[in-house]
Amino acid sequence: MLTGITIVFLGGDARQVEVINKCVELDATVRIVGFDRIETPLPGVSHETLTPGLLAGADVIILPVIGCDDQGVIKAPFSAEHIVISQEQFAAVRKTTLMYTGIAKTFLKQMSTEYGFRLIEVLERDDVAIFNSIPTAEGAVMMAIQNTDITIHGSTCIVLGIGRTGFTLANTLQGLGAKVRVGVRREDDIARAVQMGWTPFATRDLAICVSDVDLIFNTIPTMIVTAQIISKLPRRAVIIDLASAPGGTDFRFAEKRGVKAILAPGLPGIVAPKTAGIIMANTICQSILDEYHLRGDEE
Repeated sequence: MLTGITIVFLGGDARQVEVINKCVELDATVRIVGFDRIETPLPGVSHETLTPGLLAGADVIILPVIGCDDQGVIKAPFSAEHIVISQEQFAAVRKTTLMYTGIAKTFLKQMSTEYGFRLIEVLERDDVAIFNSIPTAEGAVMMAIQNTDITIHGSTCIVLGIGRTGFTLANTLQGLGAKVRVGVRREDDIARAVQMGWTPFATRDLAICVSDVDLIFNTIPTMIVTAQIISKLPRRAVIIDLASAPGGTDFRFAEKRGVKAILAPGLPGIVAPKTAGIIMANTICQSILDEYHLRGDEE
């Protein structure tokens, strides 16, 4: 249980609602900022205004998946007001406070270093990333179906990168009957691809592997689907880029050539916010319990 622990939520989408409900269920004292326009009431919480005093009283602060930008702006789709967290407000956070987010940008990391509070990036955990790869793969398949006039079954698909997301996606496409090629960089990835029944190739050889492809799914967050690659694609091909913005595709050239290219980061929160929220909620709450258990042992 989280009895006696004060948790402050700053903004967030439908995923954050699941985390809030889980914390209330575990008897935490929950204070929220940025949910004044939510349609479904959130019982057991108090709606607050962002102040240094609010943060100073928090044992745990939970930010959205993309914590805040480098100007301190926090996304709050359920709020009529923008939430901006200032350096002065960060200074009020106690050194014993745990701050959770999905992925931290430069400003947030700097504030953690400067003021000494513990910053935990949930999406850096393998278990969360693997669980999140499931709605990501389903969302990518949904987008492929919506943006092509062919079936996945029998299509030729390329998946660039077989990390946690790429592996699940390649496996899902194979299960639907696609011919799956995977772009890899390491020898052990080649072995794994062969074991799984996929056709591997080195990403540096991408240009010679795309002349007959129907779908390219990119998970690599650096420019890889370049103008040179796109120039060799059949015009019917569709590129679905799952890497974090700005992605790894030359979208300008794709549009110029008439090849459909879609940037689609953050699919779990779009296609399955409840499932993605439950994944986050279980992970964050267990992490809080573990952290406080360790502190109790140290005392």
